[in-house]
Amino acid sequence: MSTLVIIILVVVAFLIFWGIGTYNRLVQLRNQVNNAWSQIDVQLQRRYDLIPNLVEAVKGYMNYERGTLESVISARNQAQAARNQVAQQGGPTASSIKDLAAADAALGGAVTNIMALAENYPQLRASENMQQLQEELSSTENKVAFARQAYNDNVMLYNTTQQQFPAVVIAGTLGHHPVELFQVDDQQAKKAPKVSFGS
Repeated sequence: MSTLVIIILVVVAFLIFWGIGTYNRLVQLRNQVNNAWSQIDVQLQRRYDLIPNLVEAVKGYMNYERGTLESVISARNQAQAARNQVAQQGGPTASSIKDLAAADAALGGAVTNIMALAENYPQLRASENMQQLQEELSSTENKVAFARQAYNDNVMLYNTTQQQFPAVVIAGTLGHHPVELFQVDDQQAKKAPKVSFGS
């Protein structure tokens, strides 16, 4: 075998191993993004499951606030529908992420409204059930925030890896495309909701 043939075989072998390594790295990162998304999904479902309990807890006290209660349920249903749309599409896409973020922001605003109104009902604030719901909602909000951060961190790493040389040469042809970050575009919705009943 001539030296040229050996050099060509070494180069071809190197390119094959490089391609396999790059492909495997991209698959690993895509799976991490999918896992991070599923963590958001779990926390959002937990939040959506708590909303009917919240409405039931305050319903007896807030007889005159029916519109607020209905807006919370409506916002919850829209957020749940947006979440289901993401699932039906097989995962987050640019448009489904934006729809979910908007619906989630609307739900946060509706929950903030009901919490603000609850301040006007001392018996409700003192209710053990309401205090437990407040703790669960606060804990869930924190978990949602952490899950979003983990998702965005994984998306950033996945997108960056796709854009760096040498992966940029083959990423698109292997079916890897940039993923949308989970972010809220509405500046008002970016304000943290107050989930407090005082003492």
